[in-house]
Amino acid sequence: MHAPAPVLEPDVAFAGLTTLGVGGPARYLAQPRSVPELIGVLALARRRGLAVFVLGGGSNLLVSDAGFDGLVIRYGGAQLSLEPMSGGSSKTGEMLRVQAGAGLSWDRLVARTVAAGVGGIECLSGIPGAVGGAPIQNIGAYGQEVSEHLTAVHVIECASGRARCLSAVDCEFGYRRSRFQHEWRGRYVVTGVELKLPRTTRATLRYDALIQRFASASPPTPAAVREAVLAIRRDKSMLLEPGDPNRRSAGSFFVNPQVPAGEAERLAKGARTQSVVGPPPRHVQANGRVKLSAAWLIEAAGFRRGTRRGRVGLSSRHALALINLGGATATELLGFAREIRGRVRERFGITLTPEPTLLGFAEDVDSLFD
Repeated sequence: MHAPAPVLEPDVAFAGLTTLGVGGPARYLAQPRSVPELIGVLALARRRGLAVFVLGGGSNLLVSDAGFDGLVIRYGGAQLSLEPMSGGSSKTGEMLRVQAGAGLSWDRLVARTVAAGVGGIECLSGIPGAVGGAPIQNIGAYGQEVSEHLTAVHVIECASGRARCLSAVDCEFGYRRSRFQHEWRGRYVVTGVELKLPRTTRATLRYDALIQRFASASPPTPAAVREAVLAIRRDKSMLLEPGDPNRRSAGSFFVNPQVPAGEAERLAKGARTQSVVGPPPRHVQANGRVKLSAAWLIEAAGFRRGTRRGRVGLSSRHALALINLGGATATELLGFAREIRGRVRERFGITLTPEPTLLGFAEDVDSLFD
């Protein structure tokens, strides 16, 4: 049976497709729900010479006011299976192979694994967006990263329509990065992922706030940690909930910078002699570098939570979230982000890197923010 002819919707505004609620129109939008349909859409794009952009949940994206003069594909395949791996034990410690379609809600995947008594991604609860976006950015939060348990990424090659299965090694995951963001940018459409997760009654605790939360209790289950993470994210307005005035954001707008140990010590000494918001949080990484808090840097540079610049501002609950207060443009958001980045660099000598994908801008990232 042949897949139906692709349906292209013309002039679809990105404001209704992204959590920031800004951005001009997409020339066309296609929403295939199966791999054969997706292959047909890609073939049509090649025949028409259309540029292609793959959209997930729209939660980590800033689109220009001019929009995107091409075809936006939002893949809807949302299958999910959890199966014991061959040779696995039926006792605690059994490993499960989790296969999830790229169009599935990421948090739905986490909820299903936790409900099945499976650990490994419970700290990634509440992250908005779709499963297909998880390997692109190597999503992480509260001490976990998806790459720790990801074994394969299923993709379709845009230029040929050929299906491939990429290993975690192929993807070269790093802190908030993968090859999909760089040399593979625009090369593939992710259709699904495979994870290897353990059945367990003990959750991962690496994040200070979670460790403190459960300090006086017995080792928490993945379900208990999921609820704790959701509560923390809710307190920070980092869940997409109707009625929350901070909800129109792209999540964390800047990446937590990693610096040499000497640079982190210099920053800490400087903080002790200046009127700033307490000592800077520091987390030593396996590579010896120190991860700093971008939120601390922003607040210490003078941008308090709730700071406003017309129709844009900082979340009243989290300094890393730039928000659309209503009717904002991408130009206004970029202007405020540029102001923040410039002040942090001037004050601390650290250049913050934007986290969202930027679409439809003629300039490169450094030109946009400098």
